[in-house]
Amino acid sequence: MAILELVEWADPGPNEIVHRVPEWGSGEFRLGSQLVVREHQNAVFYHNGRALDMFEPGRYTLKTENIPLLVDVLSIPFGGDSPFRTEVYFVSLRAFLDLKWGTPQPLALRDPDLGVVRIRAFGTFAMEVDDPGMFVTRIVGGQGLYTTFDIVGFLRGIISSRLADVLGESGIGLFDLPSHYEELGAGLSARLRQEFERVGIRMRDLYITSLSTTEETQRAIDERAAMGAIGDVDAYLKFKAARALEAGAAGGGGASGAAATGLGLGAGAGLGAMMAQMMGQAMQPGGASEAPETTTEATLDDVFTGLQVLAQRQLALPQEERSEIVSALAGLKLALEAENPDLDDVRDRRAAITDRWPWLEAEVDSAFKKPAVTAALVRAASSYTAG
Repeated sequence: MAILELVEWADPGPNEIVHRVPEWGSGEFRLGSQLVVREHQNAVFYHNGRALDMFEPGRYTLKTENIPLLVDVLSIPFGGDSPFRTEVYFVSLRAFLDLKWGTPQPLALRDPDLGVVRIRAFGTFAMEVDDPGMFVTRIVGGQGLYTTFDIVGFLRGIISSRLADVLGESGIGLFDLPSHYEELGAGLSARLRQEFERVGIRMRDLYITSLSTTEETQRAIDERAAMGAIGDVDAYLKFKAARALEAGAAGGGGASGAAATGLGLGAGAGLGAMMAQMMGQAMQPGGASEAPETTTEATLDDVFTGLQVLAQRQLALPQEERSEIVSALAGLKLALEAENPDLDDVRDRRAAITDRWPWLEAEVDSAFKKPAVTAALVRAASSYTAG
């Protein structure tokens, strides 16, 4: 490789944050070579994973006096002109405006109206390098990112991960998000400033320009609108759940057949009774509000039917996944209904449900405190002890 006598970054592109000389590997420099650093640039000499000497705008003749750290590392004789191998990173200090960001994958969020929703977010941000030495150390050395494309991609990843935190903590429903873009953007920007400062970057501005739903969530929104037109949302949801269970019970073999079996065994009777009771109350003279209160303890069918209806209410989830949840709950109920329940089997089935669908954990915990489930657990424990 030829010895570099002139080191400069003469033609930075509009979106280039960092430029490496040479672009690949390390270059040979000679004491006495010229280094030119233009306005809005800093140059950092980098050797064996360490950021050493840094230069502000100006023209420099490289010599032992102005690259003391590099000379110490390389042990170049004082006054010698031997070439040394290193690389130089030119860092642009200008402000980078209108940088685009977006979520690479849809974010799953709880929603007070739809249960679980998936959304995509897009926006713009502006930033500038505030500490070139730290920037080169943390980004180039710490992350191994050498190109502007990789660096911006790294920053976008930070934005997406923090956005998920901000949206989750806000508790704002999907239908109210458009009116809170400014507040959400301000909260996200405040949280990102510390993250960016750790890598030598100053966050100037950040905006959320769009929050869009996936196709599944859009279908859920359409169904939600239809519910509003119907009027009695709760009755409509129960009707939809009953239809889904009926369709599952009539399904074919394979995975769908297994789900259908679970639907038929685990939920058919309980949901049928629930629907019959609801329709009977509606036909009484005073309507459902005048129906006599019942003090009957909830059976296993009642407990698990409630969980299965809850699963069917998660309209943003694909129907196939909702059927899997219902089937898993039916399997857990059957395990509890056994004459001598296997405690290990019950524990494993419960853990499999809450691990895969953590949003169900609180409801399952509540169900396991019901007398009907407690009685089954006592039988299981007795069988476990006897075994």
